[in-house]
Amino acid sequence: MSSNGKDKVSFTLDGETVTVDAGETLLDACRCAGRPEVPTLCHDDRLDPYGGCRMCLVELDGAPRPVPACKTRAADGMVVRSQGEKVERVRRTMVEMLLSEHHDDVGVKPNELQRYATEFGVEAPPVRFERRDAWEDRNRFIGYNPGACILCDRCVRYCDEVMQCNALEHVGQGSTALMQPTDGKSFLDTSCELCGGCVSTCPTGALYEKQAGGLAEADCDKTRTVCTFCGVGCVIDLNTSDGKVVKVTAETGVGPNDGHLCNKGRFAFEFIHHPERLKTPLVRGEDGKLHETDWETALDRVAAGLRKVADEHGPETVGFLASSRCTNEDVYALQKLARGVLGTNNVHSCAAT
Repeated sequence: MSSNGKDKVSFTLDGETVTVDAGETLLDACRCAGRPEVPTLCHDDRLDPYGGCRMCLVELDGAPRPVPACKTRAADGMVVRSQGEKVERVRRTMVEMLLSEHHDDVGVKPNELQRYATEFGVEAPPVRFERRDAWEDRNRFIGYNPGACILCDRCVRYCDEVMQCNALEHVGQGSTALMQPTDGKSFLDTSCELCGGCVSTCPTGALYEKQAGGLAEADCDKTRTVCTFCGVGCVIDLNTSDGKVVKVTAETGVGPNDGHLCNKGRFAFEFIHHPERLKTPLVRGEDGKLHETDWETALDRVAAGLRKVADEHGPETVGFLASSRCTNEDVYALQKLARGVLGTNNVHSCAAT
């Protein structure tokens, strides 16, 4: 038992002794030990270990064949090799096999599989399965091109394990196997919540954001910020091209959301560049219509109106509602205004902050 209360195991990794928490996988151990990247395609840190793509195979003394690092738990006395000619040859073969069902002229590029193909010097597979037909769907946000899919099932497992809505399924076997919305329906006719989590976890761009027009994250400039739609405070990256937001992504392991986003956080960004977005304050004139004005005039009008109601009917007849898009500091300032200036405790935020 270690000083932090967790059991530890020690084993040999690439000729060095490493110590990790009991229960850690060999993939986790390689990362903690700062080893060169162990490639993965079916693995997502937010999902249960799967071991489907076999890209993360490592040598383990005493095992009859290489074992998947993402599913194999570290144990005392193990002797593991994560690098070397043998595992590199195996990984190169796995890339060739996966490329046989991936058509690189469809889907969003660049993608993880193509990156590994470049790293391992794999130009083209010896055979290639027949391309699956394009999937036409009437939803506005999620596109799917089966020709780029490698059936890693990350999207299906994300939908099952994280969203628990079972809106995607893996059907068929061999070259006819297919990932599809449940029962082959439109995304809109399943239990799909259009959160886009399947898009975020897809390693080949087979699932993609329609609004992005085929642009991958690597094609865009990124600006890190916080989502404004509710009080959770999800950390997001605005992906821009030519100064315009084309997609919203989130990095796994960052912020309270850990890479997860709801449908609003991922897809509801069109208001940013909407032609009807208000850019100046509006006040209602004597003609009953709204007219543009400056902030000083608008704030004076608000202050006068609030004071008039409070003076005539009492401060408890006034209430303050804070938008969930406000920061904690904004909400704090608002309640100080309500209690200290108007003298009312009628303050509420839908974010419950």
